[in-house]
Amino acid sequence: MKKHFISYLLTLILCMGLTSSCSSNNGDSGDDGQGGDGDKQKISYSVSQDIISNPERGFMHSWQVNSEGPPVDKSALESLKDKNVTLILRLYYLEKFKNTSLSTEELNLMEEDMSRIREAGIKCVLRFAYTDNQEGSDAPLDIIETHLDQLKPFFENNQDVIAFVQAGFIGAWGEWYFSSNGLATTENRKAVLEKMLEVIPENIKIQVRTPLYKQHIFEYSEAMNAETGYGVSDIARVGFHNDCFLASSNDYGTYEDVETEKAYISKEALFVPTGGETCPPTDVGPADCNTAETEMKLLKWTYLNLDYYGPVLNGWRNADCFDDFQRKLGYRLVFRETELDKEVSESFNLNLRIENLGFAPVYSKKKSFLILRSVTDDTVIKKELETDVRKIIPGNTYDLSEKINISNIPSGDYELLLEITDHSESLQDRPEYHIRMANTDTWEADSGYNRIGHTIIVK
Repeated sequence: MKKHFISYLLTLILCMGLTSSCSSNNGDSGDDGQGGDGDKQKISYSVSQDIISNPERGFMHSWQVNSEGPPVDKSALESLKDKNVTLILRLYYLEKFKNTSLSTEELNLMEEDMSRIREAGIKCVLRFAYTDNQEGSDAPLDIIETHLDQLKPFFENNQDVIAFVQAGFIGAWGEWYFSSNGLATTENRKAVLEKMLEVIPENIKIQVRTPLYKQHIFEYSEAMNAETGYGVSDIARVGFHNDCFLASSNDYGTYEDVETEKAYISKEALFVPTGGETCPPTDVGPADCNTAETEMKLLKWTYLNLDYYGPVLNGWRNADCFDDFQRKLGYRLVFRETELDKEVSESFNLNLRIENLGFAPVYSKKKSFLILRSVTDDTVIKKELETDVRKIIPGNTYDLSEKINISNIPSGDYELLLEITDHSESLQDRPEYHIRMANTDTWEADSGYNRIGHTIIVK
């Protein structure tokens, strides 16, 4: 009795700190007689307005390096935590290797970068190019394919910290438009993309510069459906990056049939990532807050370059919408409500209503666990969930509903928490790579757990 009274007090305290309302319901439990005795707790959660860090999303820095240059600076990586930045674009210029294999020194540079990125607790978007000059030269196709063969072990070894890869290699900045070697054709673009899809692990998405590049390569125009989109076929692995976002009426040639192609991206972006950077506006004025938000919401933007184009970004800062974009870029998952049994045996129903307040879904696979933590001695028991957080899409409410088997759990009082980890085993014990729910007083930074605000009594 004393133990149950302590449990009741703990639950009351959690309700007061975490939720906007808690209530009991002594009606039918609806759990087929397996769970509680009909006594339930209903919880409604408060949404935080804090800018929070979550993996693979948000404003990012773009840091380039020339052939055999210095590795990414450790102190610069460490400073990202204070800016809520969890993502960088690492652009490798391979200007020394246009007619030869990559050197051991170059490959070691890349490995050192990934090691430092992993140590700092962030991820990267990768791109490779041979020139940063529109009049400069790139490499012939056979050299590109040789380089990709060399890079295959690099991609495999570091897939845990690679968020996405941009197609790159062809033309100035790797943007696929100009090519001194005649590679700016559908046939050659297809050859480069197919080689990348071959050597890059299937769990990593690859982004091309325009929607028509993907449509022409795969010879289709209708956006893929969920059956295809959540798979690992080649077409399901290709997303988009726009490096002149809102900079002209067609974003510097990003689109031809603007409205049709944006509608196509909007549907595809339920499954593949979009992101990029702004440019100096030409035939339009700098995008105001409403225009930018409408566009990012439509196209489901998951990241945006902090380093370019400064005047557009500063305009958003001055208009007080920059912080809001920092909250909404990518996913922003929140608990909305739950109703749970207080006393359970054998099994119980976990019901959590979740909403995504961000512009985009989660794009990479995650692992989700219900954590049962003993109130008595802090023993942690994990129950892996079948939930796929990629399906918590913007604008929809998602009901996480699963039956939890607790037949092998000792009697006692257990606090419930939700853990969403990286899919890679190497990062599953790193809280920096866990997803944090955007609610008030739910996050445990040390453990990477999200408190549900409920304690169950296992009989």
